[in-house]
Amino acid sequence: MTGPVDEEKRATLRRFAAVGAATPFVGTAAGDDPDDNETREAIRGYLATTPGAHFSKLRDDLQLGTGETQYHLDTLVDDGVIKTRKNGDYRRFYLTGRFSAFEQRALGYLRRRTPRRVVIALLRDPATSASEIAATAGVSPASISGAAASLEAGGLLTRESGYSLERPETLTLLLVRFAGSFDEDTVEFAAEADTILQYDPKSWFLTGVAWLWWQTRECVALQEN
Repeated sequence: MTGPVDEEKRATLRRFAAVGAATPFVGTAAGDDPDDNETREAIRGYLATTPGAHFSKLRDDLQLGTGETQYHLDTLVDDGVIKTRKNGDYRRFYLTGRFSAFEQRALGYLRRRTPRRVVIALLRDPATSASEIAATAGVSPASISGAAASLEAGGLLTRESGYSLERPETLTLLLVRFAGSFDEDTVEFAAEADTILQYDPKSWFLTGVAWLWWQTRECVALQEN
């Protein structure tokens, strides 16, 4: 079903297909075209490292054609391999059985730059104000207010008395685990997450953050090689 591909595209697909092949799954369908299987494994691998990606980002990052992308995504959805969820103007994709409904919503909002900046700013300093976030992010207070309203609608934030994040531990773990799939600001946040959060010797939380950050670095290094 796919046409000829250049070497750069083939290398990209093979790199992500290697990740996909290492991801628990029932296997590819017998008798499928090998190129189709490789492309679907690449999509699975990509979504294992970039959950919540929307159609255009997945298509462009994997260097696929629009029709090709749609065909394989439809097949994977029909086979129950991936799930799709609407978030704002985008339909986002996730591996089946990997994330709770809250985590899917959270990843969708974290894929958007300004909401992600609001979340990271509040994780760094829960008492920070909207104007301070706007100044740090280099955007208007209206943009921060709009992002906060979206986060509130998604159940990630309340605005009853200032801004307050819901389930900040979960948001931190998602940012740390998938830092490399966001941007450099998120990678910087992930590197300092264990110093930002208060240590509780009775909790496994910071140990989990440190382990996930190490895993993220190892995964990024593997993909780059």
